[in-house]
Amino acid sequence: MTMMREKEAAHHTCGRHVCIVPDERSRSGYIKAMQEAGMSSTVVIVGEAEEVMEGLRGVDFLVVDSKRKDLAMVLRFAKLSHKGAVLACKNTCHRGMCGFRWHAVLQRGTRVVRSVLLPVGQGLDIAHIGGSNSEGVGSKKTPSRWIKHIDQRSGGEHVFRS
Repeated sequence: MTMMREKEAAHHTCGRHVCIVPDERSRSGYIKAMQEAGMSSTVVIVGEAEEVMEGLRGVDFLVVDSKRKDLAMVLRFAKLSHKGAVLACKNTCHRGMCGFRWHAVLQRGTRVVRSVLLPVGQGLDIAHIGGSNSEGVGSKKTPSRWIKHIDQRSGGEHVFRS
């Protein structure tokens, strides 16, 4: 069901829907499911996360399953769009543990604008990643101070700049 929503979002935004799978068996299963759903033109890439993510540039939206052993590697190697991105990590509350934190798995210096943990399935953690300010627009001479607050009830991670 997630793949159909991703494909539909890619269509509406004139984007490209790419699925990364570990082996040929997974690839054929994914293609078969897409065909049964009446959807096509999805790019399915087989390979290791770091190799595949290195070749993808300007990622605007990324969904990763937290059950993956190489979750941190996938997120660290992702070349996010300079305009920012939305990252979603599903199954964040599996095995009775609900302690997922974006800063622990992202590259140092990545700006998490806002994140929220939703009670969907086994937990869906969504983060809005701020864009890079390569043109220098809005830059200050003095560095800003970031304050992180974690809402204990919802599990949301809020980051404020002072």
